[in-house]
Amino acid sequence: MSQSQTSVATDSSRPAKKLKATISKNDGGDAKAPALPMPKPARDRASSLSAPPLPLEQKKTTECACALKRRLGDDEARVCKIAGAVSTILDALGEDTGREGLQDTPRRMAKLLVDCTSGYAKRLEDVLNGAVFAEDYSQMVLVKDIQLYSLCEHHVVPFFGKCHIAYIPNGKVLGLSKLARIAHMFAKRLQVQERLTTQIAEAVAEACGPCGVGVVVEATHMCMCMRGVQATGSSTVTSALLGSFKSDPRTRAEFFASVGRPPRL
Repeated sequence: MSQSQTSVATDSSRPAKKLKATISKNDGGDAKAPALPMPKPARDRASSLSAPPLPLEQKKTTECACALKRRLGDDEARVCKIAGAVSTILDALGEDTGREGLQDTPRRMAKLLVDCTSGYAKRLEDVLNGAVFAEDYSQMVLVKDIQLYSLCEHHVVPFFGKCHIAYIPNGKVLGLSKLARIAHMFAKRLQVQERLTTQIAEAVAEACGPCGVGVVVEATHMCMCMRGVQATGSSTVTSALLGSFKSDPRTRAEFFASVGRPPRL
């Protein structure tokens, strides 16, 4: 007696997910239905949700080549070299560099650029100046509304705004002014806001090995306001979260609520 057997066939001209079931008659034996490909195992999300080891590892940040050059170089020689370049730029713009209003402009602009990039010459240990203290305090420390002024590295025009820095100590606290000094050290460089935010967070982690660090920077970029799209009134918000600020939703929510930002899930 013939037996009914179900087989599954796929149409190669159609997407693999569209399967067609057919009933075939078999007079001789048990033919096996073609095997379906086994689905890939679901990704294990446990590792991505697990909290990093606490406290944060105090990694030594790598200094850029410019930082090393600035500490070894002579600022006066640098000012003279920049002033010569500024004179060339003014001349290329069609200006008379000998007129009264521009006679000292090349040197003034050179000194301005050297000052606005003076953060390259500073090191974290110099900024901290030993103001790291043993303290049995394990709640959030937050310094809000630190004023920042920096130069966009793409157009060398200012971006400015405010910075909020928070951390959860793990046996050590920083002098409060040191948080502002850390932010200023990285702001006084040619920057992009995303990197600036991350550098501040990593420097705080290096300084005192806390359980977590959170940084938010809100800034207005003149390269967007005075040229190109001319998006006057726009602002850019960036954040960097390390340790418990990244792994614990409650800590993250408390931080964002404290700085007036909507919580990030």
